[in-house]
Amino acid sequence: MDVVTPFPPDVDPLTGLKVADPTMLDHSPLAIKISNSAEVRPQSGLNSADLVFEHYAEGGITRFTAIFYGTYPERVGSVRSGRLIDLEVPAMYHAPFAYSGSSAGVKEKYRNSDLFPARIMSPDFGVGEPAFYRVPREGLAFEHTLFANPMALRELAIERGVDQRPTFPKLMAFSESLPAVKDMRDVTRIYVDYKVGKTQWDYDAASGYWLRTTTGVPHTDYLTGEQLRFANVMLIYANHLETDILEDTWGGGHMSIEIQIWGQGPALMFRDGKMIPGFWQRAARDEMLTFIDGEGKPLPLKPGNTWFQMVPLETQSSEAAPGQYRFTP
Repeated sequence: MDVVTPFPPDVDPLTGLKVADPTMLDHSPLAIKISNSAEVRPQSGLNSADLVFEHYAEGGITRFTAIFYGTYPERVGSVRSGRLIDLEVPAMYHAPFAYSGSSAGVKEKYRNSDLFPARIMSPDFGVGEPAFYRVPREGLAFEHTLFANPMALRELAIERGVDQRPTFPKLMAFSESLPAVKDMRDVTRIYVDYKVGKTQWDYDAASGYWLRTTTGVPHTDYLTGEQLRFANVMLIYANHLETDILEDTWGGGHMSIEIQIWGQGPALMFRDGKMIPGFWQRAARDEMLTFIDGEGKPLPLKPGNTWFQMVPLETQSSEAAPGQYRFTP
């Protein structure tokens, strides 16, 4: 099995693919917070992301933190408020974090973190145009109209002295070949039934990508009109702890969720129409998630982009039909 690591200077270490412009890799990745509310779909820029983390926000809804490194779209959004998981994801990729605001308790956590102040980029802390700008749309609430300009965010990172090629202490492994793992299963469809916004991934054998559907509708990227397509889908099982931080007051109030993505936990890798069991691990704050099999050997992703579905440890699973698996977080 040909595992791609270490990486040549023109290969994106977050995808294992050569980049069209190798100078992109001389800069920091960008982490941008994106809404998944039904009214903002289709979002802008998701198909250009190296990595996307989908996680519970509160009240059963999910939200995305997307990592952009090897290529930038024209714009990203709509941009929404940060959550506790965003103390971790930007740190993993040594990335500035762009978002629109946060609850008071989460804002205080950001202030006390090593991301603050240079890597925190938000209107909440006085950052406006050209990094963030509004794209009004008839019938769309004001809070859903904020977008980010990745190139302007990079310029801000340069001004603040936090834009440089990262030196990652650990890297994910990539290989075009499937790993030799026991209990590998054929999969054509994945359901991830979050309480609000049910997700479906269908394997397209012709392209080798997983195609996303959300609440029964093909999920597209507004900028291209193309359905979201990712080389890898990862289910990351992690402890979800309800904190005493009030996140939102609607529906009687919801508390902020701490998703504990440090240490080690179970994972399922979906690539090339297969489901592969393994584990994620992260031993230090500045380490990204990496993956191993049951024998502790690196579990390689397929070269390409990866979508992380963050789910609680107690998530239920079943085979809905031959080759179709349902997960209920």
